[in-house]
This record gives sequence, structure tokens and C-alpha cells, in this order.
Amino acid sequence: MGPLKNKITQKRLFQYLVILGLIGAGVGGFISFGPPGLYAKSGTPEFCAGCHVMESEYENWFHGGHSKLKCIDCHLPNDSFARHLTWKGIEGMRDAFDFYSGRVPDSITLSDHGAAILLENCRRCHEQMVSLINEDRNCWQCHRRLSHKTTGTF
Repeated sequence: MGPLKNKITQKRLFQYLVILGLIGAGVGGFISFGPPGLYAKSGTPEFCAGCHVMESEYENWFHGGHSKLKCIDCHLPNDSFARHLTWKGIEGMRDAFDFYSGRVPDSITLSDHGAAILLENCRRCHEQMVSLINEDRNCWQCHRRLSHKTTGTF
């Protein structure tokens, strides 16, 4: 009777995990799309600037050359909606965890993954121009004034 009981226990555990996963997906979906306008609002530069450590980045963006773009235009993948939504959720949850746990660094730096996405978006928007130049470097190595640290007021 031991192997049968073990099989039932595993089946019940799997059912609980599926239910927990569905509840998590439901809560995540509600948080993302449920409250009126939250999905759209969370894509605005003003939303990103809501964290005090992003104030200087916001001011520099506002006074910089790409002020017509939103943060998510450069800092999230934009090649497919599924990939965009996935990374928006991952980055958003990471930012929320860091913010509410007090782990927000005093200085924001671009991760290797973030740099790859940023470069991908630079090349996507400036595709024709990039095809005429050497693509071995990151765009911001030559265009230093595009960095939030070296543009604008701060």
C-alpha cells in the first residue's frame, strides 16, 4: 500500500501546484491589467520616475535627445509582444521587490542583459544608419551623451 499512497500524495501535490500556479497567474494578470490603466501607466516615464533613485535619470531623459520615447521603448524588448510582456513582468517584479525591500542602489547601473536589450533597440530604431557603420561597439561608446548620467541637467 506504500507505493500507492506515495503516488496519490504526488498527484495531490501536483494538483496543489497547478492550483497555486493558476492563482498566481490570475493575481499577476489582475495586477497587470485589472486596475484601470495600470498596464499603460506603468509604461510611462513618470511611473518609472516614481522611485526616488530614478529622479535624475528622468530629468536627464526629459532634457535629452530621446525625450519623445518612453523608458520601455529603449529598456524593454520590442521585437514581440510576448517577449516584451514577459520582460516587463520580470523587470517590474524585480524593481518592486528591490524598492519595497529597501534594496534599491544609490546609483542605477545597466546590467549586461539590459545593455543587450538597449543595443538591440538602438539597432532596431536606427537600422538604416547602423548598417552603414561598424557594429562591433555599443552605441553609447561613441554617443556618450545618450547616457542618463551624462545628458541633461545632472
